Amino acid sequence: QVQLIESGGGLVQAGGSLRLVCATPGPTFSSFAMGWFRQGSGKEREFVAAITWNGANTYYADSVKGRFTISRDNAKNTVYLQMNNLQPEDTAAYYCAADTPPYGDIGSPRSYDYWGQGTQVTVSS
Repeated sequence: QVQLIESGGGLVQAGGSLRLVCATPGPTFSSFAMGWFRQGSGKEREFVAAITWNGANTYYADSVKGRFTISRDNAKNTVYLQMNNLQPEDTAAYYCAADTPPYGDIGSPRSYDYWGQGTQVTVSS
């Protein structure tokens, strides 16, 4: 079983920044594709960003392109989501997820095998 531990959420004013962190113990992190998803109140879970196992490729939802950056440090078993210029519509619970080989559709929640518990991000106007 893979445990994903998220941190870094909080309350921020519009235009502010937060960095989410997702860490996992164990030796297999470097083989995982990693993704961030979010779910607002009363909404379905939606794709935010993803990164391939080696960090060579990153993917973003159109709504966050140019504002959010996903990165990873395989030596630290950690993936990050830097969120800049946050807006009220970014308010949601954010979840990190791990996709083990063979990899699926990196933008689909159904492709991911393990999920964190979520961290709340609230952006005030």
